Amino acid sequence: MTLRDTPPFRADHVGSLLRPPHLLEAREKRATGEIDADELRAIEDDAIRDVVRMQRDVGLRSATDGEFRRTSWHMDFIYQLGGIHRTDDKIQVHFRNAGGELDFESAALVIDEPVRLTDTIFGDDFRFLSETVGPEVTAKLTIPSPSMVHYRGGRAAIDKSVYPDEEQFWADLSAAYASQVERVAELGCRYLQLDDTSLAYLNDPAQREMINERGDDAEHQHLRYIRQINAAIEKRPASLAVTTHMCRGNFRSSWAAEGGYDFVAEALFSELAVDGFFLEYDDDRSGGFSPLRFVPPGKMVVLGLVTTKRGALESKDTLKRRIDEAARYVPLDQLCLSPQCGFSSTVEGNVLTYDEEVAKLRLIAEVAQEVWG
Repeated sequence: MTLRDTPPFRADHVGSLLRPPHLLEAREKRATGEIDADELRAIEDDAIRDVVRMQRDVGLRSATDGEFRRTSWHMDFIYQLGGIHRTDDKIQVHFRNAGGELDFESAALVIDEPVRLTDTIFGDDFRFLSETVGPEVTAKLTIPSPSMVHYRGGRAAIDKSVYPDEEQFWADLSAAYASQVERVAELGCRYLQLDDTSLAYLNDPAQREMINERGDDAEHQHLRYIRQINAAIEKRPASLAVTTHMCRGNFRSSWAAEGGYDFVAEALFSELAVDGFFLEYDDDRSGGFSPLRFVPPGKMVVLGLVTTKRGALESKDTLKRRIDEAARYVPLDQLCLSPQCGFSSTVEGNVLTYDEEVAKLRLIAEVAQEVWG
């Protein structure tokens, strides 16, 4: 097996990490005015230094800031795009877990001006991360994919007086993302991940039914998303590796969708112009490995075999067996290993401890070393 010096790495992770209690406390104090923005940022800086050190110590070649400055993995980014605003309306997302069900409520969005990029989103955050990681670790920036702007509300969220022709919306959205990609590359970013639940959700018949009911084209929505992501990244420099991560929802150890990758697989793997795919494969709701037969040579698949939704540690033998199963459909040299999702996609975090999180990341690094060298 070849040693990988470029992302994605043999042992990798999705991005978000459990927020330490003192950071959550500081966020609460900032919300009530007990501390100011500068004081909060200083606390965040220290917490990020610690979590970067942890990622390096367990054996990872890449490090994120744990998304410690965010409340949500995607909305903190999306609301910073020009032309997109939150509304007083609420969106409810129904989640499930092994113990039952729960609902997550968040503000809806509206696209009521032309979409554009003003400031580089997370630019200062990335600068700090890149200065913190050190020479042997690659700083990884995670942002939501363009699809997520549309999936939350569909055509109904786009003001028709601003975009009577939806094609112009798509052109503007991809142009804004292309500008973001260009700017973070200029900041020295060499590893960018586009997080995308929509491409995984569309494998679920219940999700496709919801898309159709609101007036969008569920049968072809993934093709549109693939085209727009490609338009956003087509001019990236050769030095910038881009991956996408697809999961079926991650909120307090719960999920929103189920089903294998079969519905989107052929178009997704053969047409999406990313360097690697982070795929959720931690249990039966994610389906089997057969859709990987569509992965072309040269594309990396990061198998999300280690769950972030519970603390029990997977066995090395089980992980190696599942890697062997996946290698029946795509060569072993095109495979990597990671958790199936982030540990804290929202500030609340999943139901496991910091020590359990660390143990899972260390396990991934050890298994990757034993499998790929």
